Amino acid sequence: MAALQTPSPFAGTARRFAPRLRYLLLPTTMSLSSSVISSRSCDGDGEQPLLPHSSLEIAGARRGLLAGFDSLRRPYRAFPVFASNRHVETIFAAFTRSLPTVAFRRECLRTPDDGAVALDWVSGDDRALPGDAPVLILLPGLTGGSQDTYVRHMLLRARSKGWRVVVFNSRGCANSPVTTAKFYSASFTGDLRQVVDHVLSRYPQSNIYAAGWSLGANILVRYLGEETDKCSLSGAVSMCNPFNLVIADEDFHKGFNNIYDRALANSLRVIFKKHALLFEGLDGEYDIPKAANAKTVRDFDQGLTRGQ
Repeated sequence: MAALQTPSPFAGTARRFAPRLRYLLLPTTMSLSSSVISSRSCDGDGEQPLLPHSSLEIAGARRGLLAGFDSLRRPYRAFPVFASNRHVETIFAAFTRSLPTVAFRRECLRTPDDGAVALDWVSGDDRALPGDAPVLILLPGLTGGSQDTYVRHMLLRARSKGWRVVVFNSRGCANSPVTTAKFYSASFTGDLRQVVDHVLSRYPQSNIYAAGWSLGANILVRYLGEETDKCSLSGAVSMCNPFNLVIADEDFHKGFNNIYDRALANSLRVIFKKHALLFEGLDGEYDIPKAANAKTVRDFDQGLTRGQ
């Protein structure tokens, strides 16, 4: 991957923890399955030095800023037996990973189209943390939310470092309300944009970061590309991102992946059936029976998402 020979646009814009992102590549330029966009680097006097890394390196390279993380330089050692195969590891974690107890305080945001999203904050953090503590927005994967084990483990790890954490539950996820005939999709970044603006308005002295998994990561990176130099985030992490959704959809129909496909389709059906009356009698490109009985994510997408 060739680096752009330009000075880092992050230089000279430091706040307490990191400068705001001044430039991000469009999502189509990203090709790694896990990308880190970070801008934290300062010398001993607290001044922000000129970073010798290009935007492309910061957005997805193994050199530069990522080289500062010792854990990323170590060879990956899979957990014996259980992690010797990616499917075994996934299933093992799903059935054995602990679910930490977290007391949440829910905040519902009304969107411009009269929809709603739910933000789950850790109860008591308003009193326990300083007003300028860094804020981390978590974006779970498809149908995921604050109830998921991987989300809660990440939340607790960030809180242990003094971060304020909020889980962004997309429409219908984690029992968040669905008030219009519209769910969420990879191409829709409007809800995330409103969430980021809302969090920044609540904590104007804080640096705001975001981390997403899978579809949440895809939405996050698309948002970063759309915002470019207007982005309000100080940093972002993309994990297990299906950058090319067409290829990802094709892979869902290969071998063992069919099990994941059916499991996700089942979760989508459960969410849809709770709010089916909102879609009653709708015409146009909707195929309500197909969405209600979807056996695959593609079926649900064809029946409902593409009609929105």
